[in-house]
Amino acid sequence: MGGEGGGEHRCEWREKAESLEAELARTRAELDRTNTELNEKLAGMAATLEKLQRQVFGKRSEKIPRVADELRAAGEETDPAAALAKRKENTDKKRRLVARQVEHKVPDAEKICPKCGGHDFSPLGPGKTTELYDLLPALIERQIHIQEKLRCRCGETVLTAKGPDRVYDKARFGPTLMAQVVVAKCADCIPLHRQAKAYQRAGVPMSRSTLTDMFHRVAEITAPLSKRLLEIIAASPIVLADETTIRVQEKEKTRTAWLWDFITRTEEDDKELIAYVFSRTRSGETPLRVLANTTGKLLVDAYSAYNKVTVPGGRERAGCMAHLRRKFFEAMGTAPDAARKAMDFIVDLYRVERIAINDDVYGTPAHLKLRKDHSEPTTIEFKLWLDQSKDSYPPKSPMGEAIHYALAQWDALTLFLSDHRLPIDNNPSERALRVAALGRKNFLFVGHDPAGENLAGLYSLVATCEANGINPVAYIADVLLRVQTHPASRIDEILPHNWKPPETKPSA
Repeated sequence: MGGEGGGEHRCEWREKAESLEAELARTRAELDRTNTELNEKLAGMAATLEKLQRQVFGKRSEKIPRVADELRAAGEETDPAAALAKRKENTDKKRRLVARQVEHKVPDAEKICPKCGGHDFSPLGPGKTTELYDLLPALIERQIHIQEKLRCRCGETVLTAKGPDRVYDKARFGPTLMAQVVVAKCADCIPLHRQAKAYQRAGVPMSRSTLTDMFHRVAEITAPLSKRLLEIIAASPIVLADETTIRVQEKEKTRTAWLWDFITRTEEDDKELIAYVFSRTRSGETPLRVLANTTGKLLVDAYSAYNKVTVPGGRERAGCMAHLRRKFFEAMGTAPDAARKAMDFIVDLYRVERIAINDDVYGTPAHLKLRKDHSEPTTIEFKLWLDQSKDSYPPKSPMGEAIHYALAQWDALTLFLSDHRLPIDNNPSERALRVAALGRKNFLFVGHDPAGENLAGLYSLVATCEANGINPVAYIADVLLRVQTHPASRIDEILPHNWKPPETKPSA
């Protein structure tokens, strides 16, 4: 009897021990999960703190190193589009500068030789040349136009000379002054109230409200041009896009709206076209409104708003290597060796783009061959490394998120390997939004939604002018007088990239 009782006690203790072991295992597993979650959160917080410290306290060069620096190409732009633009800019600089030769003569009173006392001097060579840059203040003139009136001897006919060209009836300001106001705000980000102060110092009776009315009148007159520019971009096979915030005034506060940019390059003459679109929200309705029923490729980041146009039968989505590189850079604080390895792969891809620029084959079939021969093997090796590394880092850590982003976007990121017209990154779109970011700092907000739409339209014309080496003041001043009478079927002739300066009539 006692033996049976002892066996029952041993069974009970065994069951309790097994139960305790199971509970300890569950507790240990729960602690491991909690520990993993805490480590992920700690890594994320550390990365966020490092990013904030870098942005607030770090030198600008420490925020993210340029690819150019990594390629050790000091003084050279590595971004392909920027490099090409810089080449064109350097070519045009001397042509745009006005040179005036000033001759300095030795006064007759100084023409005395201290040795012989003679006064007979002869020229010695071409003379000493000194280069000096100076500023001539802008001239604003108040014009008084007097129109001659003639009457026939018979007294029946009266002739009046044609008056000055005006942008609209009873306009008090000329087209060049109106164009300057627009360009000062859209290209130089000078608020209208600051411009009004400058004009008042120059003696021009101009208030902020006058400049505001002028700005919006120019936008309304040139609206057909900015609208047509957007249509041409939307129909292009390669489109780049991005978006940023813009503030809109409301009663006693402001609200957030959005400014989108859409960019392409013409295939026939390689001109860059830039169009901006104002929107109340960041939803996919704006990309859909602009790019609906179009085909080709759309180069954007991973933002989901573009999903509505990157669908079967629509546009094929291309990814941005610069955006991916930024994500790995942000993981440098928690996984420096792995992040550096990933960034090295991306630098190798940019090295091929630099070779194409140096060989003057960028954007040609020869460029595609370079990508096939050199970039494609690099992407294959990069993808293999990503697959091997994906389980080595917590999913929510900066490195884990960067690897996940790369794998999830891989087809889009490597689409450039199949099309020589497709850039490797979306940097042109990001650069085009810098003017909006500077505008937020300077003029803070727009007064209402129609004002935002007008600003976007004028941004489009000014930015496209600047991208193609055209003086936006001369362009806007000219088209203000032409667009209202120009045939709608031939409006492409006076778009910024097709515009030709009017011929100067010889003086009588």
